[in-house]
Amino acid sequence: MTIRFAAATFWATFALLPDAPALAQNEPPARSRSGETVYREICSACHEKGVAHAPKFGDRSAWTPIAEEGQHVVTAEAWVGVRAMPPRAGQDDLTLAEFSRGVAYMARNGGADWPDPDARMLARIAREVGRHIDERIAELRRMKRELATAR
Repeated sequence: MTIRFAAATFWATFALLPDAPALAQNEPPARSRSGETVYREICSACHEKGVAHAPKFGDRSAWTPIAEEGQHVVTAEAWVGVRAMPPRAGQDDLTLAEFSRGVAYMARNGGADWPDPDARMLARIAREVGRHIDERIAELRRMKRELATAR
C-alpha cells in the first residue's frame, strides 16, 4: 500500500464520521474545562516542578509579585507566550476562557485572590492580548526594516 493510497483511504473514512466537517475545520470540541482541569492536563507539566523558571504551583513567594501585576495583564502575557512558555501553553484547542481559569487557579493556589474570570474580565484580558500582539507586530516590523537596511 502506498502512502498516497493510505492517506486517501484515511481521509475517505474520516469523511464518513458524523462530526467530520467540524473536525476537518479544526474546530475545538464543545467543552469547557475548569481551571483545575486545565492545570492538571496542561500547566502541571511545567508549573509542578518549575521547569524553565515557571512559578511553581502553590509557591506564594513566586506568585505574589506576579499576581500584583493584575489578573488581566498576567493572563494576557501568558496567553501570547512569555519567557520559555509558548503561546496558549502550546495547546491550540485551549480557549481563552479555559486558559484564564487555569491561570486563576494557579494564582489562587499561590495566594492571590483571583476569581475565575467573568465576561468582563475576559474582555479585559482580550484587550490586553490585543495590545501585546500589536507590540510584537511592531517589533517584528522594526526588525524587518533593519534587515532591509543590512543588505
